[in-house]
Amino acid sequence: MEKEKLREGYTTGACATAATKAALCALITGRKQTEATIMLPIGREVTFPIVSCEIEKDRASATVVKDGGDDPDVTHGASIVATVCWTEEGIHIDGGEGVGRATKPGLPVPVGEAAINPVPRQMMTDVVRHLLTEHRLTRGVRIIISVPNGEEIAKKTLNARLGIVGGISILGTRGIVVPFSTSAYRASIVRALEVAVACGCDHVVVTTGGRSETYAMKQYPHLKEEAFIEMGDFVGFTLKQCKRLRIQTVSLVGMMGKFSKVAQGIMMVHSKSAPVDFQFLAEVAKQAGAPKPLIEAVKQANTASQVGDMMYEAGYLSFFDLLCDYCCQHALREVNGGMVIETTLYTLKGQRLGRAVRNDGANEINRNWS
Repeated sequence: MEKEKLREGYTTGACATAATKAALCALITGRKQTEATIMLPIGREVTFPIVSCEIEKDRASATVVKDGGDDPDVTHGASIVATVCWTEEGIHIDGGEGVGRATKPGLPVPVGEAAINPVPRQMMTDVVRHLLTEHRLTRGVRIIISVPNGEEIAKKTLNARLGIVGGISILGTRGIVVPFSTSAYRASIVRALEVAVACGCDHVVVTTGGRSETYAMKQYPHLKEEAFIEMGDFVGFTLKQCKRLRIQTVSLVGMMGKFSKVAQGIMMVHSKSAPVDFQFLAEVAKQAGAPKPLIEAVKQANTASQVGDMMYEAGYLSFFDLLCDYCCQHALREVNGGMVIETTLYTLKGQRLGRAVRNDGANEINRNWS
């Protein structure tokens, strides 16, 4: 059977724009709005239901509930509220409750401003200008975007690491959310790296998840918090972004499962992207001096972590250094050199297993960590 097409959703920026249009329409006409139609940046016209609309003497507010479609989005179901009032001149946009505020450089908005990105700001500005022109008004408008419970929702995002405090960001460049798209995660990696560079970091530590990041922070206590980036499965993409931003040193920190794939030259390490090559791991075990029965056992293993346990218990610790060195080699090959690559391998419980460093042709395998 053909798979059912996944349903697209809408960005927080699109929801904020629709809420802004409804609120301003209510303020101008004195009538509560039940829907608002806007043009998305991709050129598609969409009508949003307005779940709440309130009018006071000199202000009005409207609420849109964010529909993330079939995308697993933490902001799905969040209420995006726009409150508008008259001002002397100009169009002023700010964040209220539940909308974060930038505290670090390198973000699309200056330090101190609400985390409402440029495209949503432009969308709201365009909607306001159109309505003012349509109704022949020359007054200024102030817009406050708020997200009740936004501060709690933000705890499930990377905002705190990026230096966005107090709530979520109002985002979106296209207006739609593509279901299960990797674009949002890739964008967060780019943003985190740009923040790191803006904060003066020329050495970043990229990890595959929260647990490996915890171990990495203990390994590199001298680095700023901004230097630690969760790359997830996007190893190759992250390395190329580091090269683009001219970051001098990149430290990869992870565990057997994903890094055994990087050691083979696989740069997208999702569980479905490629299976673990146990023949390859057996060859590395052979290079580490493992006896034939152990090499055969590696070939028959079920997981990369199991291989790691086998090699550790048998005392062939150089296996892990070799694996790290293969990671460094393939990482340098991925970006065509020009930086220092370091790889450190940990167990799930945080025991450091191996480490290697390479700088193009040079290499260092070092078990004497500080």
